[in-house]
Amino acid sequence: MHLLSVNVGRPRPNPWKGLSATGIDKRPVDGPVTVTVPGPKGTGAVGLAGDRAYDVKHHGGPDQAVYAYAREDLDGWQAELGGPLGNGVFGENLTTVGLDVNGALIGERWRVGPDVVLEVSCPRIPCATFQGWLGREGWIRRFTQAALPGAYLRVVTPGDVRAGDPVEIVHRPDHDVTVALAFRALTREPELRPRLSAAGALPEEDRKPARGRTTA
Repeated sequence: MHLLSVNVGRPRPNPWKGLSATGIDKRPVDGPVTVTVPGPKGTGAVGLAGDRAYDVKHHGGPDQAVYAYAREDLDGWQAELGGPLGNGVFGENLTTVGLDVNGALIGERWRVGPDVVLEVSCPRIPCATFQGWLGREGWIRRFTQAALPGAYLRVVTPGDVRAGDPVEIVHRPDHDVTVALAFRALTREPELRPRLSAAGALPEEDRKPARGRTTA
């Protein structure tokens, strides 16, 4: 298990939400990237140096400091969509190899490289920016049905990461709430929401059984 690439966003216009910019255009970078605990949600702060969120209402902050997506899942989408998908194209900061990102447990901790420790916090929920960026009509629904959302991560121990760094699972909590299950509960299968209460590391707003997310 290792990082195939570390990706940092380049600001570009966001006509899909009527915002001045989006940071979804993530590109692989050479050399080390510093990872820190970001400031509160609402400021645009994220975990990787040189990156930021522009839709500050829905993105950024400690619970969404870093976003990871598996290269294996990108390859599956690439085959299905019939076109190349480069590392970072889903807006992920970390493109991984050999790691079951969607099967990770909420609260699971990963050591990345020699120093950094990250904690799985919640799934990514698709939005209009994601659909517009990929230029795929109906993409939100398609992505939601697949339930391969990738994982947002908290920064437990700051440090530097770079492409090629090993990833080691150093803690797995005692429950069965995976990233994929949490995503299904928060989107298309609200009957699963009561199960989310077992995952104490899930953001409080996502553990509320009555709360739902729109995916259209």
